[in-house]
Amino acid sequence: MNSSVLDQLWATIQARKQTMPAGSYTADLFRKGENEIVKKVGEEAVEVVVAVKGETDDRVIYESADLVYHLLVLLAWKGLTWQEVEEELARRFG
Repeated sequence: MNSSVLDQLWATIQARKQTMPAGSYTADLFRKGENEIVKKVGEEAVEVVVAVKGETDDRVIYESADLVYHLLVLLAWKGLTWQEVEEELARRFG
């Protein structure tokens, strides 16, 4: 990952997956499993589309951040990494 914010977020998600602390939203998603994580990614994607079609740019940014977070949780669940996504993008657009 190139972004320190994404690096920090990824490290936090990985830590939550390992330690599963009580009161952690991320750990709660991992406890609920794949169906809940996939549902959240879908919900957030729809919220981005809705924001683009009728809300402010700030709302688009807010919802996009939610989508990226939930996508990172999904990747962690699957044992995949953001780096692999970046590598695929580089392969396509290198």
